Amino acid sequence: MTIHKTDIIIIGAGPAGLFAVFEAGMLKMKCHVIDTLDFIGGQCNALYPEKPIYDIPACPKILAADLITNLEEQAKPFAPVYHLDQRVERLEKLSGVVRVVTSRNTIIEAKAVIIAAGCGAFGPHRPPLADIEEYEGKSIFYLVKSRADFKDKKVVIAGGGDSAVDWALSLQEVAAKVSVIHRRDKFRCAPESADKLKKLANEGKIEMVVPYQLEGLKGKNGQLSHVLVKDFSNNIKEIEADILLPFYGLAMELGPIAHWGLGLHRNLIEVEVSTMRTSEAQIYGIGDIITYKNKLKLILSGFAEAATACHDIYHLVYPDTPLHFEYSTTKGVEK
Repeated sequence: MTIHKTDIIIIGAGPAGLFAVFEAGMLKMKCHVIDTLDFIGGQCNALYPEKPIYDIPACPKILAADLITNLEEQAKPFAPVYHLDQRVERLEKLSGVVRVVTSRNTIIEAKAVIIAAGCGAFGPHRPPLADIEEYEGKSIFYLVKSRADFKDKKVVIAGGGDSAVDWALSLQEVAAKVSVIHRRDKFRCAPESADKLKKLANEGKIEMVVPYQLEGLKGKNGQLSHVLVKDFSNNIKEIEADILLPFYGLAMELGPIAHWGLGLHRNLIEVEVSTMRTSEAQIYGIGDIITYKNKLKLILSGFAEAATACHDIYHLVYPDTPLHFEYSTTKGVEK
């Protein structure tokens, strides 16, 4: 039985988890990173790789996938070991270390664990449409990996949140036609995005199908030809479609994390804000999976939390060595 040994185990390879690798490396601590996805980047790469992000310091605008590429490059000098396409099934305390066992029977021991699992395991809310499985992955998709896949296609987008509106605004630049289905004329998105959507609709660049909701599908061999929608008077309308993108949010679950004896509040892990420690010694939490007073669910908050956690963990890894903190501008990373 092979047991990997390291300083820190990071559960979750999203932005916060990747930045934790860098912060740990600056303090001479090694990391192994585990993620249920078969690639790094979390939701940034899985759900919206080409979506621009505007609130990363010193980056007026950066695509989600590019942010992950930069974080991977930043962590690379510290040689993180990635264990992808597997999740942590068991976590146990041994003498001075924490051991985790994954769904692939990977066993890792470390002085500390950082849980950076975002919203936990996630999957899309699927609309209750007959025969939808026949079309999924062929002409029905729950995420956009590349805008180029939708070039010159008739795209129908269902939903009224940020994802639906953001992708409608983006895909209308490349698609032959974009139709937006929503059950009411008010959208749950940034006001500026709603204004842009209305403007493009008035210009005839986006078709608004409101107030309607999804009713059925027409097509053959997994390829859509039409999407059926219904209004509140049960009137049926057919919309020509090559692609359907239902954006009804994500179904989130903590999975085994929920049974590790950590302090939970509304399915989030409570931490002590000055250290990012959970209710269990040697186990820390950062990013969207944690909560504390005035917690902000922002990527930049996860970055700061990663730094706080790593500085506290340093004393577990090097109990006899005082930490003489240095700014990264003076310490740097050796080339």
